[in-house]
Amino acid sequence: MKKNQFDFDQLPHNIAVSATIADIEEKKGFIDYFRFVIEVRTKGGSKYLIYRRYREFFNLHQILESKYSPENPEKPGPNTCVLPTLPGKVFMGNKREIAESRIPDLNTYMKRLLGLPTWFLVDEALRMFFYQTDQDSQHEPRALRRLRPPTRKVKTIKPKMDLFSSPRAEAMFDFRGNGKAELNLKRGEVIFLLQRVNADWLEGTVNNQTGIFPQSFVKIIKPLPDSDTEGEGECPTYSCLRCFLLTPSGVDTRDVCVQEALTIQPTYKELLSRMRNVFKVDDIALNYRDHEGDLIRILDDEDVQLMIEESRGQQGKVKRPVNQFPWELHATLASDLSVYNVEA
Repeated sequence: MKKNQFDFDQLPHNIAVSATIADIEEKKGFIDYFRFVIEVRTKGGSKYLIYRRYREFFNLHQILESKYSPENPEKPGPNTCVLPTLPGKVFMGNKREIAESRIPDLNTYMKRLLGLPTWFLVDEALRMFFYQTDQDSQHEPRALRRLRPPTRKVKTIKPKMDLFSSPRAEAMFDFRGNGKAELNLKRGEVIFLLQRVNADWLEGTVNNQTGIFPQSFVKIIKPLPDSDTEGEGECPTYSCLRCFLLTPSGVDTRDVCVQEALTIQPTYKELLSRMRNVFKVDDIALNYRDHEGDLIRILDDEDVQLMIEESRGQQGKVKRPVNQFPWELHATLASDLSVYNVEA
């Protein structure tokens, strides 16, 4: 064995040696996307689940290529190796179908990646990719379809729902959701309640669809039990962002709820795309108010970071609901360079 080559027996027990995609899950954040539920097995024999987006695979591959790819693949030098091929980016099409179609290729990619020389397996970027973070360990998978034996048939008996004892509400007005996270309601429909998102929003299910909706559009028939009003249990956690569209004719105020932690830092592109969708306006620019009340234009990810850092310095000075982002977005028409003198 070469001196600079690791012996497999000497590898740490927490090194990943195999990984298989168990399922995909849709995440309804500022941008809706799918992530892969991956079962990882370590050298020590332990198993756990991690959750990764395709772009995290892509970023890992770029890092590994820059460090280990030989200039001449036919003559790899010391401490270099030929990496497996990562399936390319797809820019158009149904997101679920794209994610499903990538599963076989990504499984092959991970198998070949973890089958490279043992010295490669201790790379820090590779170890962090397959490491189970606190967020990974706290998340409950919705399903693990691809870990079930394909020949095994399991008979599932669904418990009967007592419609008269379930928490529920009746829609008093039509409501059209702003994204996949929000339900569409028609007057007279009965919504079965799952949890309270905040003082103004609830989560429920109607017509085999699950999502959130404003409480002001419904009449509560049977309220949620006290233990569910704080969002306990395995239901996804929502955070709400207050945003404004400032125009010469006035201010349009919206609350946008997403399945994201309050600590997340979305990208500029994600925020711009979401605001265009919420206000149905393409000619839009993003701004935030500084501690003096002036509008500051947001142009890139660094500006988003500055907005979030400044909002943290103002926490405690402005009273907000527990699950509301400490920062707010003020959208203006990009074609209008004036600052509207409107109180938000």
